[in-house]
Amino acid sequence: MQNFTAQVLSCTPAQGGFAVVLDRTAFFPEGGGQPCDTGTLGAARVLAVHTDGVTITHTTDAPLTPGDTVEGCLHWPARLDAMQQHTGEHILSGALHRLFGAENVGFHIGTPYVRMDTSIPLTPAQLAQAEAEANAAVRADTPVHCWVPDPETLARTEYRSKKELTGDVRLVEAGGDCCACCGTHLARTGEVGLIKIISYAHYKTGMRLAVACGQRAYEAVAGIWADTEAAGRLLSAPVGALTPALERLQGGEAALKARLAALQNTLADACAANAAPGVPAVLWADGADGDGLRRMAMAITAKTNAPCCTLASGGQGLAYALSAAPGGDVREVCKALNAAFAGRGGGKPGFCQGSLAAADFDAVKALLLESL
Repeated sequence: MQNFTAQVLSCTPAQGGFAVVLDRTAFFPEGGGQPCDTGTLGAARVLAVHTDGVTITHTTDAPLTPGDTVEGCLHWPARLDAMQQHTGEHILSGALHRLFGAENVGFHIGTPYVRMDTSIPLTPAQLAQAEAEANAAVRADTPVHCWVPDPETLARTEYRSKKELTGDVRLVEAGGDCCACCGTHLARTGEVGLIKIISYAHYKTGMRLAVACGQRAYEAVAGIWADTEAAGRLLSAPVGALTPALERLQGGEAALKARLAALQNTLADACAANAAPGVPAVLWADGADGDGLRRMAMAITAKTNAPCCTLASGGQGLAYALSAAPGGDVREVCKALNAAFAGRGGGKPGFCQGSLAAADFDAVKALLLESL
């Protein structure tokens, strides 16, 4: 139901607008992990809908007149999305429960994904199996049945529930799963379209899943596919063969890092061989990374028994490594550098490292030679 008529029972000022109570409504109040419906009541916009368990209250942006008959209209795209997410969650939760005994202990339709919490940890293979079974139930396109059974029928009906229930219980059967639920659902499982687990992580004693259904799932998969194709073009590898391409890239990067470390060791040894014993040194080593600067500074200090600072282009200006003579402390020099050249960094008495904002090497060198 997207449109309906109802009588206004009351309308009172409330925080954020006006609190309107009707004699009947098709607006779903927030609850059970599902957001409330929005839409219009006459010329007034419905901003929120809540219930205290007895009365459903609509928050509107304009007052309505008690006693008047008003036409209600739901914002259908949002309601359809909520029904796709909720029905899809039922089907996936049912598959996880049937296959592995996992209970759904948390559920929330958020943005952009649905959050689902399971009671037990699950492997990637188990999640993939449950997702495949859930989508098979979607393709079967069977009716979704919502009803409130009489107490006798309820007593002999097996259904999932997060808590013990008393009184009337509303049951929802979807894709072979039966669950106690107050939410809104589609008429048939096929209307879910697609169920996709986007991500998963261990959470408390189980798993936290991010799930998309229906249009959300299509948009997520389309985005992932476009991103994967773009990555494949950069790697010169087709979709489906990105993992070995990335492994080769990582292997090449590791080899380059090893070669760079060897070259920086050679450079450090050469610099140390030409350093004057007992004389503080300030050295420009353009092209060296942070590890290379550290290696050179410490190698020179080990040769000269004097403090040393190595610098190179890095970050927004200059990167530096500062080593102290045996028993020395360069932390005050490090503080002076940072204060004079808008730097960041620190360390221990024997060694400090950091970076300076765009600065002139000669100015930095002059301050260091005065301080070391």
